[in-house]
Amino acid sequence: MTPLARYAHWLHTRWPAGRVESLPEIGADGGTRVPGLYVVGELTGIPLLKLALQSGVEAVRAILADPAFAAERARKESGTLDLVVVGAGVAGLAAAREALRTGLAPRVYEAGRRLQTIADFPRAKPIYTYPSALVPPGALQVRATLKEDLLDELEQQTQDIEVTAGKVESVGRQGGALVVRLAGGATVRALRVILAVGRSGELRKLGVPGEERDKVFHRLHDPRDLARRRVLVVGGGDSAVESALALAEAGAEVTLSYRGATLARPKPENQAALERTAAAGALRLELATAVRSIDPTAVRLVRDSGAELVLPNDVVFVQIGREAPLDLLRRSGVRILGDWTLGRKLALLAFLVFCFALYNWKSGGFLEDWHRRAGGFPFSIERALASAPRGSLACVLRVSASAPSFYYTLAYSALVVGFGLRRIRRRRTPYVRVQTLTLMAIQIVPLFLLPEIVLPWLDANGLLPAWLADGLFPRVDYGHGREFWRAYGLILAWPLFVYNVFTDAPLVPWLVISMAQTFVLIPALVYVWGKGAYCGWICSCGALAETLGDSQRHKMPHGPGWNRLNLAGQAILGIAWILAALRVVAWCFPDWHGLRAWNNLALSGSALSYKWLVDVLLAGVIGYGVYFWYSGRVWCRFFCPLAALMHIYARFSRFRILADKKKCISCNVCTAVCHQGIDVMSFANKGLPMADPQCVRCSACVSSCPTGVLTFGQVDRAGNVLRTDRLAASLIQIRES
Repeated sequence: MTPLARYAHWLHTRWPAGRVESLPEIGADGGTRVPGLYVVGELTGIPLLKLALQSGVEAVRAILADPAFAAERARKESGTLDLVVVGAGVAGLAAAREALRTGLAPRVYEAGRRLQTIADFPRAKPIYTYPSALVPPGALQVRATLKEDLLDELEQQTQDIEVTAGKVESVGRQGGALVVRLAGGATVRALRVILAVGRSGELRKLGVPGEERDKVFHRLHDPRDLARRRVLVVGGGDSAVESALALAEAGAEVTLSYRGATLARPKPENQAALERTAAAGALRLELATAVRSIDPTAVRLVRDSGAELVLPNDVVFVQIGREAPLDLLRRSGVRILGDWTLGRKLALLAFLVFCFALYNWKSGGFLEDWHRRAGGFPFSIERALASAPRGSLACVLRVSASAPSFYYTLAYSALVVGFGLRRIRRRRTPYVRVQTLTLMAIQIVPLFLLPEIVLPWLDANGLLPAWLADGLFPRVDYGHGREFWRAYGLILAWPLFVYNVFTDAPLVPWLVISMAQTFVLIPALVYVWGKGAYCGWICSCGALAETLGDSQRHKMPHGPGWNRLNLAGQAILGIAWILAALRVVAWCFPDWHGLRAWNNLALSGSALSYKWLVDVLLAGVIGYGVYFWYSGRVWCRFFCPLAALMHIYARFSRFRILADKKKCISCNVCTAVCHQGIDVMSFANKGLPMADPQCVRCSACVSSCPTGVLTFGQVDRAGNVLRTDRLAASLIQIRES
């Protein structure tokens, strides 16, 4: 491995990079972009019985609370149903029970048998009813802890609900109602439809020769039928482990094959039972293996090393999950997260063009020149305050408003405040409230009022000490007569903000401030609280990402390829170091005019300069242009040079996201909501402190976890927990405590 590859592995590529399953875009009540069509249950992304019950009930209550539904019901045509529920699982039956309780007449369609998913569980499968403190709304409740008891419990509560056999092919709007199309061509009209089909789509396949043989199964019903048979179980989740254990207990000769070097997903008790059974010789564990082929009387496995292993075999169970029924959703017009339609592509292109125009205008490009020659805005603060007396606040505001950056910063601050208040109402945790208020305060005061209003007003009235003004804000022949924009450097440290360091002659006060920020204060913050102490609590980029970008965070792409792109920031950091070194050389040799001219050209004097390529193109046009398609942290994750430097600091940090493994259900919600692309679940279901340096302490994974697994905290070098955060970030943990 080359030194560069070792560095990349140490910093980024060593961390897990799990992908996120595609799911439908739905609202808090299960509503979709198709009016009247709701999605509930597992397709909301959380495979928990209690939350499935809750989602079914809440969808019915949302329907009843909709004034349009009452009006449509009053004038509906003969033969049109009030409600169709597709799927007779836990969520579907909960919705049907709530509908019957409130006077609706639902019709429930099921392609298989009612409660099929639970019926397919292995015999005596343990049932976990998280969150423990949650009592779902509605009449349907669950208390059982074993599969058979749970099935009996649910059957007793729902036996009066009529279920119609039928497979739904699609749902679409027609003539003011929803048309449900069934296999075979029949159609049903309804005012509202609830899709509660779960992740009951196509079974995931291995894609190997022999997989179509009769001896290959995907469900285990009764392990006693396979006593003394040679069985291979493929998979690494709880279902595969529980099947292997049940088969071994029934007397089968069992081998469990999993592609990973370790089992990450099983619950602690399942993991412990598997290890005990394997140690006793009752089960063979073959990790880091993949199935090469399934032969009539054998199976062929291949190890990571390339060596082949041939095992005599009678039966194979492939338990690697299912694909969500995305085709049904797409045929019904439901938007799927990550799908790229023509309209979505055109919208992204149009917004990128808008961002190019905005940042060209804001940064003094050709559009700003054209705008000035055209006379500016028909109405502007500058014109409105043209007669303001010299030195007055109005005069200061008039001069500030003559620059495009004033309007940009004003709009930026307004977005942070407006969407910050929305985030506080939406997230409702003490952590989010304090964090968001802090971001709002920093954006308003030091990043807007101070450079645009306060400092110019103090200077205009002789209230700014000369030594301070001359040291930090040199005189110029434009604007307020001083470079008050340099005050941004009080918050935005080098190399995020380079212009206080890369000057023709060294500005010593700013060099001291910048060095103290970048090499003393920020490392200290990162050591104790992680990179997110700056990125998630101070930085203006993070302020917009956590407010305007709050509802977009789930759109960040995940996977190994994207993880490798994290290293782009290291390249930009390297360029910043080179420019810094050349700037120091130019200071040491002031008569070397060619080097000084080249430095200025490289910084901002050409279309290929650092300013236009990094600050404008990557941070502005790309960073904000993809906000609503790839989340609000694209610049922060991939390209920011200060973040790249903090990744190095974070490798020595005490900050971690701690995980209570016994509560983890491997739902992958924590990974899905991470707008830094971190595979949080890979740490959580192992019970390991999350050590990926990308974390910005946004708390989305902590607050979104449906079982309260995660907590912010600190560890020592041996991994022992030193303390946990006092500021609560999980509503589940707050309720349970």
